[in-house]
Amino acid sequence: MAAVGAGVAVEVGALPPARPWYTDVWVRMLRRKPLGTIGAAIVLVMLLGAVFADVLTPYGFAQTNLRERFVTTSTEHWLGTDQLGRDLLTRILYGARISLYVGFGAVTLGSLLATALGISSAYWGGRVDLLLQRVVDAWMAFPGLLILMSILSLLGPSVFNITLVLGIAFGIQNSRIVRGVALSIKENTYIEGTRALGSGHARVTLVHILPNVFPTIIVVATTGLSTVILTEASLSFLGLGVPPPYPTWGGMLSLAGLDHMYRAPWLAIWPAVALSLAVFGFNMLGDALRDLLDPRLKGG
Repeated sequence: MAAVGAGVAVEVGALPPARPWYTDVWVRMLRRKPLGTIGAAIVLVMLLGAVFADVLTPYGFAQTNLRERFVTTSTEHWLGTDQLGRDLLTRILYGARISLYVGFGAVTLGSLLATALGISSAYWGGRVDLLLQRVVDAWMAFPGLLILMSILSLLGPSVFNITLVLGIAFGIQNSRIVRGVALSIKENTYIEGTRALGSGHARVTLVHILPNVFPTIIVVATTGLSTVILTEASLSFLGLGVPPPYPTWGGMLSLAGLDHMYRAPWLAIWPAVALSLAVFGFNMLGDALRDLLDPRLKGG
């Protein structure tokens, strides 16, 4: 495109396209949030280890070899073996698969539930808001772990039941965060303007409120992943998690870790290290995303 001024033609190039908001978030994280970058790297390694567990180790998670019981470390077993000769690294990788399956499943279900409850409560207000908030109050009046144990004792331990129960609990508890953000967005002038132009309730909530709540939902989901994974490990430690022979980090700490803690301390150390790194990674990633996506903290 040519611009002419004072008899001189100057070639003006097209402006470079703007970067998507998520690309800008990751660039700013790499530059300003080293702990968030470390957390993202831990989460990425955990995801790769869980997805490619079949490729990374030649053993099955339930494959036993009684002649190799309580091996500390070796070239064949990098993290040692347990009381049945099962490779500990293999079980930790498959345990990461279970934890991520439950974590992402519960957080996805909980985020959808929290979004529906929070936006509905904030948008409609009145009796709808009063009814939904009293349900949330009733749920939060009970200790979280106790009510989860009670429900799972009735439903029975399984991956689906744990994911379902943790997702419902996550959604109800975090619906108030979404509600608070939706309330502030609802009072903006452009919401009144789009109503005056004839937009229906569905368009206002889906086109104008939901996109503005979405960054908050991302932050809540990311920070909630560590809580869900830790809760799943606690339930497995108490015997209400995924039943054997499927390995879980909490189950490994509860069974072999407690029974053979003094004879083979690595049976408790390595699952605890894996669980701690997972919680640390998701917490650091969630904190960084909160600082980058929350408009009130972008200047901090």
